[in-house]
Amino acid sequence: MDAWVWWLIATVGLCIPLVLTAMPELGMLAVGAGAGSLVAALGGGIVAQVVVFAVVSTALILVIQPVARRMRAERPELASGVDAIKGRQAIVLERVDGSGGRVKIGGEVWSARALEAETAYEPGHRVDVVEIDGATAVVM
Repeated sequence: MDAWVWWLIATVGLCIPLVLTAMPELGMLAVGAGAGSLVAALGGGIVAQVVVFAVVSTALILVIQPVARRMRAERPELASGVDAIKGRQAIVLERVDGSGGRVKIGGEVWSARALEAETAYEPGHRVDVVEIDGATAVVM
């Protein structure tokens, strides 16, 4: 068998565990093996084939991994449930003070209390939701 066929077998051999383990490094090595196969098909010697495999695989790993890490780190976290309510604005429906009241947050009516006990907010006033304490929105 020709050398380029062996490189293609290596490419497929690296792609199988790539699919099973989801390790992107194996895909980069498979691309390097494909490049080695191309060099072999064009008549390059074994040294050229191995050098191309090593250079292409290493270059892909060195370039793609930092980009992938950066993209993973910059991905915004999606807040859900009560965490999604923190920081939103609410409209006071019933007077809110340190002991209680009612606000409307995004179309839903919530019980609420003021963050500072001595502060009171009248109906129609816009407030910010600081935290959720059980089923009560703490506002300011």
